[in-house]
Amino acid sequence: MATVAGSTNVAGAPPMTLATRLSYGIGAGANGIKNAAFTTYLMFYYNQVVGVPASVVSIAIALTLLVDAVVDPLIGRWSDTTRSRWGRRHPFIYGAAIPTAVLFAAVWFPPKDASDLTYGVWIFAFAALTRMALSAFEITTSAMNPELTSDYRERTRLFSLRYWFGYAGAFGFTAFSLAVFFAATPEYPRGQLNPAGYTSFALTGAAIITIAILICGIGTHNRIPYLRQAEVRTDRRSFATHLREMGQALHNRAFLAIFGFGVLKYTAIGLYSGCSLYFGTYLFKLSGAQLALLTFDSLIAATIAAPLAPVMSAWIGKRASSMFFAVGGVALGLSPLVLSYLGLFWVPGDAMLVPTLFVIGALYGAMVAISLINTSSMLADVVEDSAVKTGRHDAGVFFAASSFMQQCSSALGILATGAILTWSAFPQKPTPGGVTATMTDSLILHYVPMVITLWALGALVLLFYPITKVLHEANVDVLRAREAEARAREMDNAPLGAPVR
Repeated sequence: MATVAGSTNVAGAPPMTLATRLSYGIGAGANGIKNAAFTTYLMFYYNQVVGVPASVVSIAIALTLLVDAVVDPLIGRWSDTTRSRWGRRHPFIYGAAIPTAVLFAAVWFPPKDASDLTYGVWIFAFAALTRMALSAFEITTSAMNPELTSDYRERTRLFSLRYWFGYAGAFGFTAFSLAVFFAATPEYPRGQLNPAGYTSFALTGAAIITIAILICGIGTHNRIPYLRQAEVRTDRRSFATHLREMGQALHNRAFLAIFGFGVLKYTAIGLYSGCSLYFGTYLFKLSGAQLALLTFDSLIAATIAAPLAPVMSAWIGKRASSMFFAVGGVALGLSPLVLSYLGLFWVPGDAMLVPTLFVIGALYGAMVAISLINTSSMLADVVEDSAVKTGRHDAGVFFAASSFMQQCSSALGILATGAILTWSAFPQKPTPGGVTATMTDSLILHYVPMVITLWALGALVLLFYPITKVLHEANVDVLRAREAEARAREMDNAPLGAPVR
């Protein structure tokens, strides 16, 4: 049985400095780069540059969710039960830096002239290993959020920073890559089709991932004494006990609502990321420089969303803002495709095309980002709700499940991308001018209804989330009272003159 309960933030902990907050946020850039590379470029590279069938690529990536399903919960549980001089989270943060970078780079260097099966195995193996390594970082840093603060609104602010840097990593790196690595050449007027650019793309991405992870670890290292520590136990828990306790945590109603919403929304986001480069390249016929410019709308979106998300959560609540901005944002984001199909949008080459896409993209991205930020903050509130019911603070388990949900749903989005490309009879590695208007129309007809359905169903699932600000504050008060009672018992039972922890 447990002899000493893990303590909450130590009394007298100094306020977090701006440097600590920024370091915590910067770490999300690593996951942003991986997400941009895997959801936008991995399918495009192997399908349009290497020439692997979309079905092979999408299935290989989707199969990585089997690995995530096993590994992510184990990482979260391992982190929750780890005791070290660096606490529960930081050993995983530091340990993830180099392996993540090496494995990420390896994805983009497959053997030459291999069979489709060999390419599929290569994609699966190195994408799965990259996800595993990055999960060790992403799960543990996300789990730190409810340990850094119990304040309802402050948690949203911290996640706002993480999302801003996540977007900056994803779309800043994408814009830089399109402008530099995939710049147009006489041989490749659309530089994203140039095989040579992917070497610098992979190596630079790997280097930035390492730097972002280390900044996060070093910048938050000073908070280790004030983070919750794992319980001190005198017994050895069996694997079955770990599974039972994880299952008890994950049966929480609020968590299940977030998980259901997350599976649907991240599948839709993965589908968007997988198809966006196809629409930009073949529907709107944008150059690499124009695509690079359009990626900045996401950075502007994140800049708008970061300060607005806490305001919206305080004004109408986290759940309502998550639902409203998700559905409204997606409706706006799909409008260029629907209007193009109807012949009512700017045609390729029109001077108004890129500015219009930029404005719509910025507004759409800001609305979706507000939804994502608030649902992440909602998950942090689930930690206390579960602790009241189970007596355990399973932040690592919850954020591991969230990480699995995001990664497997992104993989499902790529699988859906492969299916849509196949259903649309979209060619792989087409000749110049080989993509017709009929093909792009077919792509739109398959894409738009699927995205609308995923987001609408997700918003309906979120209706079952029960935690309000009032309930969260009541949960925090209950836990503080329990911990005060536990400390009082320790003092009563301590020998005269013995130190009290």
